[in-house]
Amino acid sequence: MSAGLTGRLALVTGAGRGIGAAVVAALAEEGARVVATDLDPAGVEALAATHGGQVTARPLDVTDTDAVEALVDETEKRHGPLDIAVNVAGILRSSDVVDLTDEAWEQTFAVNAGGVLHVSRAAARRMTARGSGSIVTVASNAAGIPRAGLAAYAASKAAAVMFTKCLGLEVAARGVRCNTVSPGSTLTDMQRALWTDDAEASVRRVVEGDLAAHRTGIPLGRIAEPADVADAVVFLVSDRARHITMHDLYVDGGATLRA
Repeated sequence: MSAGLTGRLALVTGAGRGIGAAVVAALAEEGARVVATDLDPAGVEALAATHGGQVTARPLDVTDTDAVEALVDETEKRHGPLDIAVNVAGILRSSDVVDLTDEAWEQTFAVNAGGVLHVSRAAARRMTARGSGSIVTVASNAAGIPRAGLAAYAASKAAAVMFTKCLGLEVAARGVRCNTVSPGSTLTDMQRALWTDDAEASVRRVVEGDLAAHRTGIPLGRIAEPADVADAVVFLVSDRARHITMHDLYVDGGATLRA
């Protein structure tokens, strides 16, 4: 069943690769026009080249408030009213808390929480004035269950989830919906950076779980692909989810046992 996004305008951050790139592709396949942004323009430029004018590539540092405001303003002037905003930009700094530096903590929050604030705020200001719109933040199941070595990442994603829910409450009466999608282990460069041995062994360890690290496995028996997360995003921004807001949709194969 089509999500019915033909003609709608979307802004996606962190779109150069992985989940962000998959979200752009899925939105474009459903007929949306997409402004794809990333700190590194190479990936979004490649996306734009493969989608025949339907995707516009723009560089963006989501930690820069002025740059975000300028891009959203430019997007609406050039392409029309923004219907959809999807926050995917994120970074991961893996470290035990006793070894975690202030710099790593601050960088993680600047992107994973601050970036969500900057983009969502800019989009919400315009959407509420028009009485419609949808904002989705891609968070992580680490926001809902402790993960050894991921304290900064997990805390920043938990902040992003609660921020998005609070925003959703504030703008609901003005026709804007705000939801989060929380993936588990997904085949992205970020996931591969956590692997310490060959890919097959790493995948098996993630799927089976790790008792020593107090980590459950994945009951569905597979690691997600970026498209699995993108499909959830497309659903939430579509009219098929018109009565859903302030929801956190886990896409993790049951890995957290929905703790």
